[in-house]
Amino acid sequence: MRAMLLTGAGEPLREADVQVPVPERGQVRIRVGTCGVCRTDLHVVDGDLREPKLPLVLGHQVVGVVVEVGPDVEQVEPGARVGVPWLGWTCGSCLFCRSGRENLCDNARFTGYTLDGGFAEETVADARYCVVLPGGYDDAHAAPLLCAGLIGYRSLRLAGDAERLGLYGFGAAAHIVCQVARADGRRVFAFTREGDAAGQAFARSLGAEWAGSSLERPPEPLDAAIVFAPVGGLVPLALAALAKGGTVVCGGIHMSDIPAFPYELLWEERSIRSVANLTRTDAHDFMAVAARVPIRTVVETLPLADANDALARLRSGAVEGALVLDVRRC
Repeated sequence: MRAMLLTGAGEPLREADVQVPVPERGQVRIRVGTCGVCRTDLHVVDGDLREPKLPLVLGHQVVGVVVEVGPDVEQVEPGARVGVPWLGWTCGSCLFCRSGRENLCDNARFTGYTLDGGFAEETVADARYCVVLPGGYDDAHAAPLLCAGLIGYRSLRLAGDAERLGLYGFGAAAHIVCQVARADGRRVFAFTREGDAAGQAFARSLGAEWAGSSLERPPEPLDAAIVFAPVGGLVPLALAALAKGGTVVCGGIHMSDIPAFPYELLWEERSIRSVANLTRTDAHDFMAVAARVPIRTVVETLPLADANDALARLRSGAVEGALVLDVRRC
């Protein structure tokens, strides 16, 4: 089968013919339809996330159809359409798993990082971590729900009941979270790169009442801000935009160092939180939200062979919404 392989940090993916994977106990084999391209994929390619499985098939926003089930699989049957997210396996026995925090599992394995992912015609996944997808989304439009949506949703939860919500970096995750927040009656303030008039117009088209540069102050203080861009320098700027008691949530798996900032920005019970991975409960709850809102995912599809081009565009920021690889396209 065709796959795009990473063989070393900093190297381009190469197209290869690899063996069709065989599902082991508890696993299913999936014929991949689409797979979203995520900034975390860039962090794996660039070596920011160390010690990936090599060679590696990237991709953790996988949408496909189950074609074979391994022994002891009861959750899904052949023919089911499922999604495969970043969290691919947990031990179930560590302190975090036993306390309902499997996203922090000491021994977790991750799709497209320590497990092969969806930049291939087929993949295998633990059936327990496959996600039932809501109706109303074709394969391309469902793919961003599996990371941009899930991590954005967990970030929104950690922002509490904030009415005035700032979103720093208006990409794949923010364009979904903006719609969920507006459906909840929140007010959204979007922050983009300086001079990004198109990005700001995109944010307003999805319900943001204000959009401007990350270097600007919003017209009124924020109750919470989510930083999706992996730029540590945005954290002090977001803190400065908060009202008393506000929270900055860092929504990326990797971020550049946060520069020193005066204690005054943290004073008055402001706080900073990070988001790590997701749980199966997050996935279940978010898919119900996606069906209810419903969310309009804005996607551009490219063939599997163009995976390197997709990563380059993501790195440059030349993307509106999300990029998705259509594995069935030549």
